[in-house]
Amino acid sequence: MSIGQTFLGLLESSPRHGYDLKRAYDERFGRTRPLPYGQVYATLSRLLKSGLVEVDGIEPGEGPERKRYAITSAGVTDVGRWLSQPEKPEPYLQTVLYTKVVLALLTDRPAADLLDTQTAEHLRLMRELTRRKDEGDLAEQLICDHALFHLEADLRWLELTAARLDELAREVRSRG
Repeated sequence: MSIGQTFLGLLESSPRHGYDLKRAYDERFGRTRPLPYGQVYATLSRLLKSGLVEVDGIEPGEGPERKRYAITSAGVTDVGRWLSQPEKPEPYLQTVLYTKVVLALLTDRPAADLLDTQTAEHLRLMRELTRRKDEGDLAEQLICDHALFHLEADLRWLELTAARLDELAREVRSRG
């Protein structure tokens, strides 16, 4: 996700201080990975240099002065363009998991055990996400659903690979 464009979208409703942007971002998008303050101010600095935001006011604080940022018309155009562009689907054509399975086969390690261990980890995470989904608000439910659907696809791949493991082993070993 582009943090810069997300900040621009959050600033469209009203000017905000960096602290307020961080809080809004973390509440809506960073529940499990809050933004570090350094990243907030580095992003705001880049947006300022690019002319996408401007300083709307400066207030004295207990520490450094607090700058309030506002989106510019160029920023509104930029975030509008970003929102209208589709995201590139990530097909995961060469995953770490596939690499591990092939390397396990090449090195005569138990690839089936690797698949079983990974399946157990996926199921554990799915249980955790289902719990979060059940306890969460609509935003949390949608985020968890997205992750759960991806994990379900991974599980189907794990099952398919386990069923074809002997065939894959012969193919991998025949190539050397």
